[in-house]
Amino acid sequence: GRRVDRVTVHRRDVVVGPGDPPGGFARNRRAGTPEGPKPRLPRALLLEGGRIERVRRHGKQLAIVGDGGVLVVHLGMTGGLECVAPGARTSSGVHVHVTWRLNGGGRVLFRDPRRFGGVWLIESETALEDRWNRTLGPDALAAHERTVADRVPASTRSIKAALLDQRTVAGLGNIYADEALHAACLHPARACAGLRREERLGLARAIGGILRQAVKAGGSTIRDFASAPDTPGGYQRAHRVYGRAGGACFTCDYPLESGVIAGRTSVWCPRCQPDE
Repeated sequence: GRRVDRVTVHRRDVVVGPGDPPGGFARNRRAGTPEGPKPRLPRALLLEGGRIERVRRHGKQLAIVGDGGVLVVHLGMTGGLECVAPGARTSSGVHVHVTWRLNGGGRVLFRDPRRFGGVWLIESETALEDRWNRTLGPDALAAHERTVADRVPASTRSIKAALLDQRTVAGLGNIYADEALHAACLHPARACAGLRREERLGLARAIGGILRQAVKAGGSTIRDFASAPDTPGGYQRAHRVYGRAGGACFTCDYPLESGVIAGRTSVWCPRCQPDE
């Protein structure tokens, strides 16, 4: 319901607007793609002068819907939104890339030290729906268990790789993929095609259960994650495998193993999660 009086973009390459290269200038730079001229960003799509109508989420993407457009915010590994009350000081002015100043005072800041996240400008909520339908699978927290189970592809791809692919199911990262696979007693390197129907359903139930527990605990603060009120999470104290390689499995007391699967460090119990 608040109106946005003014928007300041402190770092242009974290914002992806109409006419920008796919993925934005920051991602193209990391890929070594030569940069062209940066088009001006439409102020209306930044929500300047408009009213915030509602906030939505699908997977890891947050959508702030205004009467002039939609902001899609992806926090990446180190990003965060900070809401600053009128007259209050921000926790830090470092790495603030976008500032929205609200009517009546107060600000919303987008901060991202490593710049793996970003802000995308979308013309309408219809275009947002089309974007999510094309690029993301069903939401891991909201979708029915059978829907999640049916998204596991019948391929030789590892189940860990499939879970990290947001087109399979949206919302899982490395932490919760490892935790869900352990809860479902599935080795992360197992091929998707080799999973039985009951194993897929068991994995879907584990995903929903792990995510609900993590949300209730405020998420996992490993390094610098905090919720919008700058409150650290507590679910890291409940991790059964993630970050515990070499430690004893809480289920069977066997030493946990680790390795790189799908380009990410994975941890599993070789006794509870056999590789066949």
